[in-house]
Amino acid sequence: MQEQEKTNLYLVPTPIGNLEDITLRAIRVLKEVDVILAEDTRTSGKLLQHLGIEKRMHSHHLHNEHKATSHLVDRLKAGEVMALISDAGTPGISDPGFYLVRECLKHDLKIECLPGATAFVPALVKSGFSTDRFTFEGFLPLKKGRQTRLQSLAEEERTMIFYESPHRLLKTLTQFQEYFGGERMASVSREISKMFEETINGTLEELIQIFTTKAIKGEFVLVVAGATTKGNKA
Repeated sequence: MQEQEKTNLYLVPTPIGNLEDITLRAIRVLKEVDVILAEDTRTSGKLLQHLGIEKRMHSHHLHNEHKATSHLVDRLKAGEVMALISDAGTPGISDPGFYLVRECLKHDLKIECLPGATAFVPALVKSGFSTDRFTFEGFLPLKKGRQTRLQSLAEEERTMIFYESPHRLLKTLTQFQEYFGGERMASVSREISKMFEETINGTLEELIQIFTTKAIKGEFVLVVAGATTKGNKA
């Protein structure tokens, strides 16, 4: 019987809120690897403590990813087995991971990505908009390229998904109204799988009115209905 090829790097999703949202397989992998690469070792340390896992952690975030990757690849080639986790959700989805994965593939290192928590899937399903075809846009550019991106999406017929921080939420909704029209239907989800989870649906005009007077806290997922020939409504 042929021996199964050894996995060098595991991409392990972690809970985005409720700590119970982690798979048994993810827990086993985190216990078995040699080292865990964490976006923030303080945040991940709390999760590992909750799971009863004592394991070496190394910091791996957006600011050191390029610099550290070459050294990590050398260690993986030498036989170490690592798990990459982000502060919440699936590594590589608007979080560190892409560059390391690409370099590992260049060196024929085996990678496994475990299925698990990610914020945009529950937000999309809860929105009630079409899930047959959708586009994940993540965070919009902060300055350069922002208007160009919005212009290019104005006639997008697929459901669109965005991530946004609380202090930019109103600005982004207002820009959506400008480029997509105030009658375009959208859904705003925050604090997914946490105690104060909330989803609000309405037109962009209605959502702007709601969040102008509402306390804006937490991390947000914005789901916008695609353009149609019938007034841009879902």
